[in-house]
Amino acid sequence: MQSNENAKVIAGGQSLMPMLNFRVVQPALLVDIGKLVELDYIKEVNDRIVIGALTRHTTVGSSQLIKDYIPVMHEALKYVAHLAIRNKGTIGGSLSHADPAAEYPMLSLLLDAEIYCESTKGERVIPASNFFAGSLSTALDDDEILTKISFPKLAQCTGWAFEEFAQRNGDFALAAVGVLLSKNSENKIQKVKLAAMGVGETALRLNEIEQLLISKPYSDDLCEAAAHSLSSILTPNTDLHASANYRLHLTGELLKKTLKLAWNMASVETSYE
Repeated sequence: MQSNENAKVIAGGQSLMPMLNFRVVQPALLVDIGKLVELDYIKEVNDRIVIGALTRHTTVGSSQLIKDYIPVMHEALKYVAHLAIRNKGTIGGSLSHADPAAEYPMLSLLLDAEIYCESTKGERVIPASNFFAGSLSTALDDDEILTKISFPKLAQCTGWAFEEFAQRNGDFALAAVGVLLSKNSENKIQKVKLAAMGVGETALRLNEIEQLLISKPYSDDLCEAAAHSLSSILTPNTDLHASANYRLHLTGELLKKTLKLAWNMASVETSYE
């Protein structure tokens, strides 16, 4: 989590410690908030699930509330790092670190999460769509910490899917795609939300492709068109792990697969918001 230029907040340490080891950051002071048990919870609040910032990845991944009401998150968390990291890392730390290949930033965009931050000046609520400023950069002010995240429950009619590709289990994703989808009584796509990660400076909401799919009957040709349109939207980086073209190809294949899975799961919309 962020602080001023001379201090950093540390909780699980799974994001900050590697940065310290590689001298990416060199704070004069570390503020350990790991024992703030009041920020470690998952609770149901009306039509939303609220997660405290210090809740560990393992806790979120095994939560019955998450399984019941946000199953796409339950599925995505199976891909998060390794057991030791899942046992120590926190949802607030992951979001504040804002790694473009991490699952929580993408999930927050896909689910239209609300991110709560606090400072001595009071509380601020930031929509996930406004939270990620760039790679390892967020809208948190220097004197703020992230305290909780609020996610809407998925409606019963919602089809969902999450697929990720990494070189080895637990590695950061070369590409990943998440889909939420509902269909109407005319057997057309009623509403759809798409997000991707590993293919930009931040996790991305694929708004342009959502608009391409809305009100269309599902077909393999439609999925191909959606995948083809990625080349005009995404600008992945080439690095030691994969070329830009390979990341783009992976994203297209994952998009087609997740759309099909979500469509087959979805039922006629009644109350999807």
